[in-house]
Amino acid sequence: MRSAITAVFGIFLLLSMSTGDLRAAEWRVGDFADLAPADGLPEVWAPMTFRNIERHTRYTLIRDNDRTVIRAHSQNAASGLIRHLRVEPAEYPLIRWHWKIERVLEKGDLSAKQGDDYAARIYVAFAFDPEAAGWWERMRHRSASLFADQEVPGSALNYIWANKAPENTIAPNPYAQEAMMIVLQSGNAAAGRWMTETRDIAADYRRAFGRPPPPIIGIGLMTDTDNTGEETTAYYGDISFLSATP
Repeated sequence: MRSAITAVFGIFLLLSMSTGDLRAAEWRVGDFADLAPADGLPEVWAPMTFRNIERHTRYTLIRDNDRTVIRAHSQNAASGLIRHLRVEPAEYPLIRWHWKIERVLEKGDLSAKQGDDYAARIYVAFAFDPEAAGWWERMRHRSASLFADQEVPGSALNYIWANKAPENTIAPNPYAQEAMMIVLQSGNAAAGRWMTETRDIAADYRRAFGRPPPPIIGIGLMTDTDNTGEETTAYYGDISFLSATP
């Protein structure tokens, strides 16, 4: 079955848009807490679906502990939400978000294509850097860009809630070497509890790829179960870029 990771590389777009004052200490790119669930998902967060996948994860806004969050329910399904933006990691090196899951996927496997599902994950997609790419990578990216008629990311960090892989594991996605998986939570020990994550994007990128990060061109969230055929529910709270450690 096709990989969500591979498909997402063809979906993240570079849009020219006003992003406000990027010099602020915090830029809330996922500003969900004060929304009214009845109003639906913010327009800046677009659906991310994949070819040949008919069953989609259902994303809705709900109230949880007096704040609004995104509820993601997936049963043998795959889809995500994306926001297109442009951020210089030097200005916003940190990302912070809140998430919670009901349970991990028992058949999930970080090293296998058939296990490429996660109860929760956050994508950070980066612009293609031709100076860091070999000839074949440049040709492949050029071809993909021509067919897509839009900018295609060159690399991505995937922060995941895995089932068994040790925390802090960094490994390439089994479908796409340019997508690196970073395990932040593993197993069900913290299931049912809100967890707050703060990551140094620039440092994580250097550890994963061995070079400084190019500009960030998109951020996404996804709960997917199509490869394992399982079912789970996750919750996503506010997501922010930070200019310094809070």
